[in-house]
Amino acid sequence: MTDPIVTRGFTGRRRTAERGQRLPPGQYLTDDFPVLSAGPTPLTPLDQWTFTIDGLVKEPRKWSWPEFNELPSRDYVVDISCVTRWTKLDTRWRGVSLDTLLERVTLDRQAAFLVAWCDGGYTTNLPLADVVNDQAFVAYGYDGAQLPPEHGGPARLVVPHLYFWKSAKWIRGLRIVDHDEPGFWESFGYHNRGDPWLEERYSGD
Repeated sequence: MTDPIVTRGFTGRRRTAERGQRLPPGQYLTDDFPVLSAGPTPLTPLDQWTFTIDGLVKEPRKWSWPEFNELPSRDYVVDISCVTRWTKLDTRWRGVSLDTLLERVTLDRQAAFLVAWCDGGYTTNLPLADVVNDQAFVAYGYDGAQLPPEHGGPARLVVPHLYFWKSAKWIRGLRIVDHDEPGFWESFGYHNRGDPWLEERYSGD
């Protein structure tokens, strides 16, 4: 299995967690925001960027970058945990809830999962139950500024209650399906769901 590429320096340090009740098992806190990805950073001009929802929907929907930015959005403050064992608390994002996006399509009654697909060929799979009820959002802002490319900009999926590989960088769309389809890292042995509190890091955990 190919290891993730660390594209910038990482100087995380272990420390006792005064907020340890928010720290999943096997994780340590960091103030850094490590940059890890499975390949080079794609750079898509915003005038060519679109976001699509298709698959098991009555009619596919597509938004341009200006249209996507006109959707209802809000600020989020969430903790994030990486399978490489770091956790960062109180990360600040701005984005569009997946509830808002899914309200704009009519799902087939057999819809049960989604595949997030991205520039660069990355995919990851998620049950719909893990992204509705404001559990997930598509972020285009981070820490009061536009989301930078190294962290997934112009837009990335954020699913804070699962390991961060599920928060797909450079997202371009969601394909709605009726069965679980392993994505990029899942096909290389990562867990299909990835709950940090259950330490679902790899297949069989």
